[in-house]
Amino acid sequence: MNGTMRSSRAMSSVIGVALLLGITVLALGALTASIGLAVENGAAAADASRVSDGLDSALRPVEVTGSHVGRIQATDGTLRTVPRTVRLLNDSATVATVEADALVYESGSHRVAFLAGAIVRGDGPGARMARDPPVVASAGGDVLVVGVATLDESTAMSLAGHPVSLRTNVSHDRRKLRADEYRLAVETTTPSAWRDYFEDLGATVTSRDLDGDGTESVVATFAGERTVYLVVHDLSLEVGE
Repeated sequence: MNGTMRSSRAMSSVIGVALLLGITVLALGALTASIGLAVENGAAAADASRVSDGLDSALRPVEVTGSHVGRIQATDGTLRTVPRTVRLLNDSATVATVEADALVYESGSHRVAFLAGAIVRGDGPGARMARDPPVVASAGGDVLVVGVATLDESTAMSLAGHPVSLRTNVSHDRRKLRADEYRLAVETTTPSAWRDYFEDLGATVTSRDLDGDGTESVVATFAGERTVYLVVHDLSLEVGE
């Protein structure tokens, strides 16, 4: 009887040790996976920061006229252009339509987009302006300056550590529009960053899908009649390795 009890205790001990080892292995596996995800996310965040800084240096629509060359680099992710439209409207019609398009870098949940002269950084569900758009409303409420950068480029490529050149040949077209009540609409998938910027300018902001393509525009309404200076900065962008 005593021998049977000792055998049972020994078997229980073996089973207990095996269960403990199994739980430890599972815990270590989960810990390793979480560390791996954290390292991967940290690398993606560092890449997004490098790309944001690179776009800020390479694409200077307001300050540059003529030829300019910059570079961006990331260990992973994709770079592509997507169609985006900027519209200037009054109470009754669309006054001007600019096919600005956006240059977008994505890696996991991290996203950097150059659109109309602004650089928007997205991390997960949030987004913020890394560089403000060239849109200025006068304190007196009688002038609105709308700068819009255009790309004239279509690209889709993977980034894998090698530098990518961004060549521009910048020209500027400036139009003065008569005083009227204006709305500025920017087509974007990161509306919160644009909404915040326009509200800081004192505009009333709504969102609408103006052309039925599924991408909404952030629509900023500026109170009172304003003279608008519309400045289109044509980058004539060329993307290459």
